[in-house]
Order: sequence, then structure tokens, then C-alpha cells
Amino acid sequence: MTAMGTIIQHPQLEADKAAVEQVREMWAKWPELVLGPEGRAGFDKQLESKRAAPGVTYEDAKVGGVPGVWCKPANADRGTAILYFHGGAYVQGSAKACRNYVGQIASRANAATFAVDYRLAPEYPYPAAVDDALAAYSGLAERSRSIVIAGDSAGGGLALVTLALVNKTNRPAKGAVVLSPWTDMALESPSLTTKASIDPMLKLAPVAAAAKMYLGKHDARDPRVSPLYGDLSALPPVHMHVGEAEIMLDDAVRYAEKNPNAVLHVWQGMPHVFPASVGFYKAADEAQEIIGAFIRERLHAAV
Repeated sequence: MTAMGTIIQHPQLEADKAAVEQVREMWAKWPELVLGPEGRAGFDKQLESKRAAPGVTYEDAKVGGVPGVWCKPANADRGTAILYFHGGAYVQGSAKACRNYVGQIASRANAATFAVDYRLAPEYPYPAAVDDALAAYSGLAERSRSIVIAGDSAGGGLALVTLALVNKTNRPAKGAVVLSPWTDMALESPSLTTKASIDPMLKLAPVAAAAKMYLGKHDARDPRVSPLYGDLSALPPVHMHVGEAEIMLDDAVRYAEKNPNAVLHVWQGMPHVFPASVGFYKAADEAQEIIGAFIRERLHAAV
């Protein structure tokens, strides 16, 4: 029998029930989610509203020739780094827009974090994002002795793809942290339909349209786009968080069930990438503390 990862269930916090209902009411008033170039400005505006971490500074830069934003805590541990990939279904999002919530992770991990501006579809379909991810990792590995890869949503899937690919090199990452990762671009997770009525943010149709923009005619089960279909047996530790009330739930669950070195935290009642909303959800603050502790441990691990 194949070994499975660990799944930890978190009950919904009483303090978050009103906040979740507020989000549901807000999203119900908005037009249907658009994933693509026409939705980029609104998506970035939403991400930029996330709370910034005190004491973190931001700096535009290039690593490995790939543009992005450094999120730097005041007294970050030297020689360690986090490589972060934003969400947006491979068709929207930016390093600048996600810098506030990425800074929350950097602060708790006490590690300088480079948020990558990988190229977006449909202008730059697969393999552009993967090529940029590997180039950024290679550049970061030249200056950092210890790296953890992280990301959310599509960026979480890209983080897991990158983790597997660099694991075959002489400079593997120490582990990965992913939030609500998109691991199956073949769109076969049951929660894409079973959770559709309670997910306040995501719906299958725009997600499927974004997948087509990114993949074109490429095989959706290629592990370089869908990490669920790769060999997960010998990867370094993977730390995952997902909301129970989101259509990407089973993308995380199925990955954790297949990866013996994965630990998945499932948060009841919570929506997509909820840990980004520090100060709004109590669960986000708790998840961020757990994430920070994992990254600190992995960055200083011997192997």
C-alpha cells in the first residue's frame, strides 16, 4: 500500500463565521469572476488591499534574469531565502500585487522572500511560467544556501512543479509551502463541482478557460503542469493549507494522499487562499504562524 501524507482538520473558529459571511455577501454582489487579461487590474487591486507586515521592506529586482519583488524582514537570516509564486490561474496576478501577504510569510519565517513575476498566459503559455520559475530558482541558489519554495493557487501548483524539478539537481530545495494549490489541470477533482455552491470566489468555468489559455494543446496530466501526476515519493517535506469551502479542496487532498512527505491543514468553512487575509480571518493569523514555524525549521534543517 502506498504511504500517504498527513491531513489535519481545523474546526471553524467562531470569530471567523461573521467574516466568512461578509465575504459571501460581498462576492455575491460582484460580477462573475473573470480570469484573463481583462481581469488583471481588478485582481491586482484586490491583492494589494491585503495587510502589510510591519518591518518588511520591498525592492524591485531580478533574480536569474526574472523580474520580481524582494520582501525583506529587517533582520532576516543570512543565506536563507523563500521563492514565492503568486496565484491568478496563470493568467493574472503580479509580484507587486501580492507583496503584502508574501511579506507576512517572510516576516514570520524571518527570511528574505523573492516574489516572482513569471510570464502570464495567454501571451506566454506553457512552458513560460515553468522556465521563469526554474531560472529564478537557479539564480537564487547561487546566493542562498537554503531555499524553501512557496506559492498560492496556480502559484502553489507552480511551486510544487518547481520543487520536483529542482529535487533532481545538486541544489534541491528544503521544502515547500503551498496555499490552496492547483495541482490537477485536468480538472478531475470532485470538489470542483461538489463545493461549487459554497465557494464564494471560484467557479469551474473560468478556471477551465484559464487552463486552456495556459495549456493550449499541451497534456494537462504532464507533471510539469499538474504536479499531482508526478512521482511524489522522494520529495522534501511539503506543507499545505486549504479551505474546506473551496473548489480547490480536493486538489490539495489528492496531492497529500499521494505524497508521504506532505502535511495538509484543512480549515473548515474557509475560502480560497484565506491565509493571505491576515487581520481579517483569525484562522489566517493562526495558519501564518504554523507556516512560519515550518519554514524556519526547514531553512535550518541539515537535509
